[in-house]
Amino acid sequence: MEAVIYIRVSSKEQQEEGYSLAAQRKLLLEYAKKAGLRVVAEFEEVASAKRPGRVGFEKMLAFLRKNPTVGHILVEKTDRLYRNPEDRVKIVELGRLVHFVKEGKVLGPESGSFEELMHDFQVAMAKNYLKLLSEETRKGMLEKASQGLYPSYAPLGYVNDREHGGIVIDWERGPLIRRLFEEYAGGLSTLKMLRQLSVDIGLRTRRGRCLTRSSIGVILKNPVYIGDFVWKGVYYKGKHEPLVSIDLFRRVQSIIEDKSRPLKRQAARFAFRGVVKCGTCGCAITAEIKKDRYVYYRCTHARGNCDEKPIREEKLAFAAR
Repeated sequence: MEAVIYIRVSSKEQQEEGYSLAAQRKLLLEYAKKAGLRVVAEFEEVASAKRPGRVGFEKMLAFLRKNPTVGHILVEKTDRLYRNPEDRVKIVELGRLVHFVKEGKVLGPESGSFEELMHDFQVAMAKNYLKLLSEETRKGMLEKASQGLYPSYAPLGYVNDREHGGIVIDWERGPLIRRLFEEYAGGLSTLKMLRQLSVDIGLRTRRGRCLTRSSIGVILKNPVYIGDFVWKGVYYKGKHEPLVSIDLFRRVQSIIEDKSRPLKRQAARFAFRGVVKCGTCGCAITAEIKKDRYVYYRCTHARGNCDEKPIREEKLAFAAR
């Protein structure tokens, strides 16, 4: 009379909204006590059951395969255990008794064909419900977008407005996002420099991670920061407050576009050639273009070998400020 219990919520947000793992655990432990079952293992999950491959679910299957004497699985109800046929088949193959406590039913190898049919129908209904829910969610998001309300999870620098819909400025991160735009608009910063700046000023994602160069690049191109947004390939005029001005945004886009164009050797102008000297040996420096776009300055070695390494124009400009 040994059993395992399996408890699940679909997301961390759902858990915070009252679908508590603790409440499920309490229900199942009380049921086990009344049924004379000894719980030998507990498995919990914060993940959707829409698709197979959940970590906690797979751990439970592995445990039951290694422990054939454990004959019972306790769950709150059908949709806590699975909402897809693949996981249903995996449970059936184990040959255990599954107790759906809130639904008041127990299914196993000896269950009648009608009971199995009704349960399979319930699984199919759960899967269909998810599909309908997904379709309605997409419709709702599209309707919000058409009203100028950002329809999804707020981008960095904003937070979702649960009361009125859409998004509002995150006054902790928003000014730091604006700082990135202002720094890049100066024309001397690279994405690598902005990444270091974001670390220095304490700009982090909501999960506490540092921004990457690619994520900063996405931020700089996102029209959400001027009050608009793109949803499903369509440009919408948003109702949320802009973080940066249109003029600042356009200057940033112009710099991004200029940096994406390969430099032409014959048209190149080297801002620091003839202006600065090598800091190690005092010789003049010269400039060259590499990969048809990057300007490097290096010592001319007029007085012999010099250990000074070449430097990118952006870094030299940044150091000269």
